[in-house]
Amino acid sequence: MTGPRIAVIGGGVAGLATAGLLARGGADVVLLERHASLGGRMGRVEVAGHTFDSGPSWYLMPEAFAQWFALMGRDVGTELDLVDLDPRYRVFFEGDDAWGAAETLDVSADPEENWRRFDALSPGEGDAMRAYAEEAGVLYRFALERFLYTTFARPRKAVNGDVVRRLPLLASLLSRSLGARIGARVKDPRLRQVLGFHAVFLGSSPARTPGLFSLMSHLDLTDGVRYPRGGMYALTEAIARVAREEGAELRTSAPASRILVDDRGFATGVELESGEVVRADAVVGAADLHHVETVLVPEDRRTHPERSWRRRKPGVSALLVMAEVDGDVPELAHHNLFFTRDWDENFDAILARELPPVPASVYVSRVGATDPAVSPAGKDSLFMLVPFPADPDLGSTPESRADLMALGRRYLAQVGAWAGVPDLPERSTVLRVTTPADFADGLGAWQGGALGLEHTLTQSAVFRPANVSAKIPNLLYAGASTVPGIGVPLCLISAELVAKRLLGAVDAGPLPTPAPRGFLGRSRAGGVLGNLARRAGA
Repeated sequence: MTGPRIAVIGGGVAGLATAGLLARGGADVVLLERHASLGGRMGRVEVAGHTFDSGPSWYLMPEAFAQWFALMGRDVGTELDLVDLDPRYRVFFEGDDAWGAAETLDVSADPEENWRRFDALSPGEGDAMRAYAEEAGVLYRFALERFLYTTFARPRKAVNGDVVRRLPLLASLLSRSLGARIGARVKDPRLRQVLGFHAVFLGSSPARTPGLFSLMSHLDLTDGVRYPRGGMYALTEAIARVAREEGAELRTSAPASRILVDDRGFATGVELESGEVVRADAVVGAADLHHVETVLVPEDRRTHPERSWRRRKPGVSALLVMAEVDGDVPELAHHNLFFTRDWDENFDAILARELPPVPASVYVSRVGATDPAVSPAGKDSLFMLVPFPADPDLGSTPESRADLMALGRRYLAQVGAWAGVPDLPERSTVLRVTTPADFADGLGAWQGGALGLEHTLTQSAVFRPANVSAKIPNLLYAGASTVPGIGVPLCLISAELVAKRLLGAVDAGPLPTPAPRGFLGRSRAGGVLGNLARRAGA
């Protein structure tokens, strides 16, 4: 290698994608992961013969996956065995009896069939749902073209004639919440839930998320939902494999203790807890941003010191329940959403750091519906996510963990009752729970949040923490709490934004594919690499 030496802290999807892309660019890359395995939030759990994804479950926004692999000179369809899901997901709406069978709705792979089903559920609103989804598609493509692939280093570069023409619409989408936008278009509360559940993917609620994120309804209602055979961890493995093929060194069991900074304010490397020093020309913090800034960065060089986090919102956390079931559960699809009538109150309680009630609005994944190999013969497995307060005390003691295990069993009983499987509790064994304390301790997640900084107006787009330090010119960030935001696709994009910062690229669109090997040698004067070159020559 003749390019810069770059250390990447954190082996989650953002760190792996960054390491691979920069290695292709000609950098000598070493990734440092504290745990014995890679993946971060997108890990894998194997227990009692079952295989669970430990975090993200939905494969949405396929353009972002295709873009990253295309940058690397690969085809996503070759690297992953993608299965198109039908139904996309199954919805269970709370009935008159909170512990009785729920009303169900399958969201089909055929959009036209969905408009008919929505109209049957609420006569006259099928066309409203169609129009909403079509507008969501326009907004989605607009965001891809103008906002998701920009670092906001020069915000005016994201503005063109199309943006100017849409300014009144953008102002409305940013000044009104997602919930308000949905409420103005659809009357039926059940259909509002179908349009609003994406807010949880953003660490928030429909009442707090900007209306611009209505674009997400394009993904499941029109674009489709896929599953990479082998689970989402198959994506982790594929990214890691490609990164190694490009020359990146991926080190596990290598916890960082601090980022080294010289007298002129430049990062010079990373010191590990073992005392080993990894020298680097630039450092990428792809671990939790709060952890990087308040633990690893020297106190006098922190762009985001502890006091600044008092104004920020961690968003929701989660109680994850992994359960074994004797026999299968055909009443459940691959993806299942359980919505209570007191949906809004449910979110209000969570964001006020109160435990959700029972019943609650929950998500259940039954991967065996698509991929039976994840469980032993004669068994099924369920992965349940209950939105929870971001509170690192939850699950921090044996007593608290036991209470949450018991709570997990109650939520399983709710799932069984609503899905028409009354014996589900007797057939099920809770194998493992993941609590907010686990997110805090295991992943260094601020306040035990499950996802990253909540997507409110003041924590989205240009207002989200930038992906470069304001005090250490060659310290960059990748991951869910910097631009562009939460979610596996956006973490992949954040890797590309690191490359843009190094190059000094300020345009709004994605980088051309495939990325030429050694492309970092083409950095511009205003980029991080240009600054390093001037420093070396000073």
